[in-house]
Amino acid sequence: MLDVGDGQLIRWDVRGNPSGTPAVVVHGGPGSGAPTGTPRSFDPQRYRVVSYDQRGCGGSTPHAADPSTSLGTNTTAHLVADLERLRTHLGIDRWVVFGGSWGSTLALAYAQAHPERVRALLLVAVTTTRRSEIDWLYRGVGRFLPREWAVFRAQHDDPDLLGGYVRLLADPDAAVRERAALAWATWEDAVLSLEPTARRGVYSGRPSRDLLALTRICAHYFSNGAFLDEGALIRDAGRLAGIPGVLIHGRLDMGGPLATAWELAAAWPGAELHVVEDAGHLGNAEFGELIRTALDRFADA
Repeated sequence: MLDVGDGQLIRWDVRGNPSGTPAVVVHGGPGSGAPTGTPRSFDPQRYRVVSYDQRGCGGSTPHAADPSTSLGTNTTAHLVADLERLRTHLGIDRWVVFGGSWGSTLALAYAQAHPERVRALLLVAVTTTRRSEIDWLYRGVGRFLPREWAVFRAQHDDPDLLGGYVRLLADPDAAVRERAALAWATWEDAVLSLEPTARRGVYSGRPSRDLLALTRICAHYFSNGAFLDEGALIRDAGRLAGIPGVLIHGRLDMGGPLATAWELAAAWPGAELHVVEDAGHLGNAEFGELIRTALDRFADA
């Protein structure tokens, strides 16, 4: 556990070769928590792999599933600072940064704030969490899933869809929180259900405590535009010049359309964009091969 201030402790672990190329895995959500074990894409003989749980989720404390836990110090700027503090704590000079979905947003924000600390960037299912992207995921996709979106929308009558969920997910009544979390997760599952590699319960099948934290943190970030100026991560992509970068995105990603990855690659000098024709947000076997190929190259970066 690492004390990052503001009463927050973040859980971290390191696996692989202590003398290997340092790399950090930036998990999605926000609020998903890090997967357990060493990510299979990394060669444990060549990499020293750092995993950690962002504020409020996984093994980090205080946990966002508790409605008394304030999210006032849980913003993108705080998460960027936490990542830099973790790097310093571990005595790492520069590392490969690997992020997917929300993790790609946070990885980009970190790399643009600390480009001198990044050996290479690997981003999959690319998002920059612009308000336009958030609006697409929680309203626009509804044109393809009108029945499911109507159920998601019907949980409250606040004109501010996401703000209403922020309030429900912090309600003192546990039953209210649980209903809201399940409705949110059911909508996320519905969006993923259109993909070739879709599987049941990607969100809704999570343990209750994890689901409550995930949905509460998601609503907090997305109702605030991820605490970023609109379009800032694409606008400032020039700061990444000279950093090797690989972007991997599925053409069939309904939750995060390809346009974002395309715009980022166009604004980032030297970035490589790989479009996987028959994949969505969840990826597929070709995703895995592209990730491993990039990591094999970055091991010597």
